[in-house]
Amino acid sequence: MGHAPLEDSLWYATAAPAPATHPIDGQVQADVCVVGAGYTGLSTALHLAEKGVNVAVLEAQQAGFGGSGRNAGHCTPTFHYYSIPKVRQMLGETFGPRIIERQTNGTNIAFDIIRRYGIDCEGVQTGYVQPAHAPSMLKKLEAKCRTYQEVGKAARMLDRAETERLTGSPRYFGAWFHPEGGHLNPLGYSRGLARAAMSQGARIFTDSPVTAIKPEGSRWRVETPSGSVVADKVVCGTGAYTSDFWPGLRQTFTILTVACLATEPLSDNLRKSIAPENNTVVESRSDPAIYKFDKDGRLVTSVFVEGRRGGDPAHTKTMVEARLKWILPQLGDVTWQYYWYGDLDMQPRTIPRLYDLAPGVIASLGYSGRGVPTGTMMGTVLADWAMGVPAKDLALPLEPLKPVPFYMHVAPRALLPYYRFRDQRIARRDGVRPPPY
Repeated sequence: MGHAPLEDSLWYATAAPAPATHPIDGQVQADVCVVGAGYTGLSTALHLAEKGVNVAVLEAQQAGFGGSGRNAGHCTPTFHYYSIPKVRQMLGETFGPRIIERQTNGTNIAFDIIRRYGIDCEGVQTGYVQPAHAPSMLKKLEAKCRTYQEVGKAARMLDRAETERLTGSPRYFGAWFHPEGGHLNPLGYSRGLARAAMSQGARIFTDSPVTAIKPEGSRWRVETPSGSVVADKVVCGTGAYTSDFWPGLRQTFTILTVACLATEPLSDNLRKSIAPENNTVVESRSDPAIYKFDKDGRLVTSVFVEGRRGGDPAHTKTMVEARLKWILPQLGDVTWQYYWYGDLDMQPRTIPRLYDLAPGVIASLGYSGRGVPTGTMMGTVLADWAMGVPAKDLALPLEPLKPVPFYMHVAPRALLPYYRFRDQRIARRDGVRPPPY
């Protein structure tokens, strides 16, 4: 399965170097074999290695090659789609509160690791702003803010003036603010997780694609073209970049591609007027404009790929520039310095899934976005499982493999035009002139 080159990304150009790794050569023994060196696999490996577990990680490319090294770098400790009460209802009173506690602390878990291991990844926990694109959206944001306050978060509502000050945009009508949000260089974070795990004794083998996982007596043999790991337990955390090493695993999600863009560094004056406190900004629209800065003052944004939008770089750059100039009138013309792609593993529930593949083999994927805090947090859940925590006491229920419904292969892209139409309709109903996109 082919993937877009990682080398095109801003993060590849600016991330701290990766630790020295090499392909596996021959047979290796381990307590736990982790498949995939993204956030999920590396967080799992780190949390296990810290407890003295013998861990080996197999990665098809390099640490952070998949979505973990390609995303826009937002670290937002919220659920992507469903509200906290809905998550509690969907998962019940046993598992609901557990995953709510882990997910809403996902950014804290990530930044604790960043601080403890001194990870060089531009990590800042400066807060997340979600502004209302129409007056009627404020009630929804107020309700959302309350649910996060109810689980102990210092979230708060912002009035229109404070929203304009923090976003740099006069287009919004208020916002909710979550102080635990942050952003980082996602590839730098992946590489830092790898270095941290290795410092605790984990072995990471790169350029070692897993081809099969087979029983070996009471243990498992995880095979690659150049060697294998024999382990008591296997954790699979390969997300949208999953290959065919386990029958049916790739069929549990559909792929949604995201195009990311970064400008040249903006002037100091612009930098002071756009997100001056270095927050992450994500609109209340269902197809939102998103922006934040990297360490050098580049404005970083992203869009879902939908035909020509995303698929045609020249068209996409023009469209995204028009969107940002409407939101930020002071911006003026921009020069796009970087343009790259990454894939998301989407499934209907949008909450991470724990798949019980076989006794001693587990997979976690289907994150549907929010990868930085979610992958890091899920590493703690998978480490619990590998350490022998009973299934009934895990933060998520174990499930059998189930293919994603057919409609998911078309629905996410097909719904984007409808979402844009609905966003525009809400704005017009509220007497607001909608943006030109």
